[in-house]
Parts: sequence; C-alpha cells; structure tokens
Amino acid sequence: MKIIDWYILKRYLGTFTVMLLLFIPIGIVVDVSEKINRILENKVPLASVLAYYLDFTIYFANMLFPILLFLSVIWFTSKLANNTEVIAILSSGISFNRFLRPYIVGATLISVFALLMGLILVPKASVGYNDFKYKYLKRNSEVRETQNVYKQISPNEFIYVSNFNFETKTGFNFTLEKFKDNKLLYKIKSSRITWNPEKKDYTLSSYNKRTIGEMGDVLEKAETKDLKLDFDIEDLTPAVYAAETMTLGELNKFIERETMRGSANINSYLVVKYKKYSVPVSTFILTIIAVSVSSMKRRGGMGVNLAVGISLAFTYIFFDKIFGTLAEASTIPPLFAVWFSNISFGILAIILLRNARR
Repeated sequence: MKIIDWYILKRYLGTFTVMLLLFIPIGIVVDVSEKINRILENKVPLASVLAYYLDFTIYFANMLFPILLFLSVIWFTSKLANNTEVIAILSSGISFNRFLRPYIVGATLISVFALLMGLILVPKASVGYNDFKYKYLKRNSEVRETQNVYKQISPNEFIYVSNFNFETKTGFNFTLEKFKDNKLLYKIKSSRITWNPEKKDYTLSSYNKRTIGEMGDVLEKAETKDLKLDFDIEDLTPAVYAAETMTLGELNKFIERETMRGSANINSYLVVKYKKYSVPVSTFILTIIAVSVSSMKRRGGMGVNLAVGISLAFTYIFFDKIFGTLAEASTIPPLFAVWFSNISFGILAIILLRNARR
C-alpha cells in the first residue's frame, strides 16, 4: 500500500473509533437518566449495574454500528474534499476505483470485526443486558410464552400446559401424547407438573396415563408420580430474547428444534440469524455510498454532505427496523426482510458510484 492508502485507512479507522467513543458514553448517560429511578427503587446492587452497562456498551455499539460507520466516512471524506485533497489525488492520475481501495480495506477490517462481535461478543452481552432489564426494570413484562403452551418435543411426542409459572417451575393441566405411524400410543394427563432441578425430573400430580392397546386400553393412575421427560424448562418456554443470546451453532440447533415444535416465533429467530451476516455486508455498501456522496466539494461545505448522509443513514435504519418487524409479525420471508435494506441501498450505491466516477 502507498502512503496515500495508509493516510486514508488511518483516517477511516480513527474517525470510526472516535465516533464509537463519543456516542457510546452519550448512550450510557441517556440510559442512566431513564433508568436511575427504577434502579434505586429496586435497590439493584452496584456490581449488577456495572455489569449491565458493560453489556449495554457492546449491545448498543452493535445496534448503532451501521449509522456510526456511515457518519464517520461522510465526516472525514468531506474534510478531505473541503481541503481539496480528493481533487489533488484524482488529478494525479489515480482513478476513483483506485481511490476507493483503502476504503474497501477499512470496510473489510470493520466487517470482520462486526461479524466476530455478532457471533461471539453480542450473544454473551445480550444475556446480561436482557436478564438485567427483565429482572430489575420490567418485572411485570411477559418474558416467556406462559399461556396455552403447545409444543412438539420430538417427531412423535406433543405436550401442552394451560398455564406455566417459570419462577416456581410449575405448569397446570399438563398433557403428553405419543404417536406412532399417526396412531396414538399413550396419553398422560396431570393437573400439575413441577420441575425438580436437583433430580432433573418432573413431579406430576393427579397422574393419569392411558395406553392404547388392541385388546383394550390400560389405565394407570397415581396421586403423584416422578418421571424423566424428554424436554427441559428452557425448551418448554424459551425467553422472548433467547435467540439473541446464542452463538450461531446454538442458534441453528435452536431454530431447528423450535421449527419441529411449531413455535410461533420462528420468524423472530430467523431475523436474528440473518442479521448476523447482513450487518457486516452493510459496511461495504454504506462505505461506498458515503464516499460517493461526500467526495465532491460542495457550496454548502461539510454541512450539506452531513445532512445528506444523516438522511440516508436514518432511511437505512428505518427500512431495516420496519421490515424486520414486519417479518416477525407477518408472512414476509425473514431473509427478504433482513436483506431488503442491503439490496435497495446496494443498488443506490452502484448508481452513486457511477455518478461519482464521472
């Protein structure tokens, strides 16, 4: 790489780092101002608060990643253009494509960083962030599916509970049905089912089992009965934010298992999965758009470039959030919803790049 490449690359990475260091403390201050009263009311331990804001930093940085990258490229490229440095570079015989090379290198480094964050750091941070929020700040919020829970726990077994209390690990009106070749083998009913963490089994009250036989049904009854069943509490009622807390391998297995069980939240889990890849790719698209928009010297100076950049950045975020929400709440394919912003802004990037070359 030449001196000019190192110069641009350092400005690219340096400005992005400064943006992170500026906006993350602002986000923490705003969050503290919103939550301080509830934190004090609930007498949250200081260690828990500090751990929460460490997780919040990673979670918040990942959420604002695209917009901060876009604004940082707009900012320093506009400064280069205002100082006529871009004109000098292009006038020396360097093509616009060659001028883009250090930007693409920087985008590659940041996209790898974003991918590693999404696969490793963000899932761990999401556990602490969401656990703190629902434990201390949203105690009355519905964290899990607890009413009329119906799950397929294996290819041939189905369970149902009318109501489940995760705190006491107790469900009511429990039913388990096992089939073979679409024929019912047996059915277990219980007025109450309780998880025993020490013994890793369940206690069923008012136990009633009917085994279907060719010569007649066999009935088995007991006031209480301890059984080992092929599911655990987290499988029965996963938290609404469960997908965010998993690595890619765990998430793939979780989605496969929940698909088999007929979960209504599959689209939400798929949105989380696809975003792990879409965010790193967006770094290239947003970088090209930002350079194309801000590499020309304008009458209004940096203000015009920043105004255009901020408008485009918030438009990107708007489409990303809207289509992500639609995928979770409607029949829009999650893959299309997650990648719509990248596809549409990728087309915009090609158009703007062609204009910038001229």
